[in-house]
Amino acid sequence: MKPVHKVLLTLMIIAVYVLHQDFWNWKKVEPLIFGFLPVGLAYHAGYSTLAALMMAVLVRFAWPSYLEASEPSKDAAPQLQKEP
Repeated sequence: MKPVHKVLLTLMIIAVYVLHQDFWNWKKVEPLIFGFLPVGLAYHAGYSTLAALMMAVLVRFAWPSYLEASEPSKDAAPQLQKEP
């Protein structure tokens, strides 16, 4: 993976983490979204969707390719030593 991709993915993770700390909605009930959903609950529904999209991006771009091989090659994956 390119260093630029690592930096961008790291920044994305930090941004999603910061967005999770929604202290601005802690004491709000109004406005009601769709007439019945408190703003904090609607925010967390949107946040959950964002977190799922972030995980999909991370799996797409940061997942180690050697884990997908049907037979691991000797040089792709770190060798685990078997205990006697």
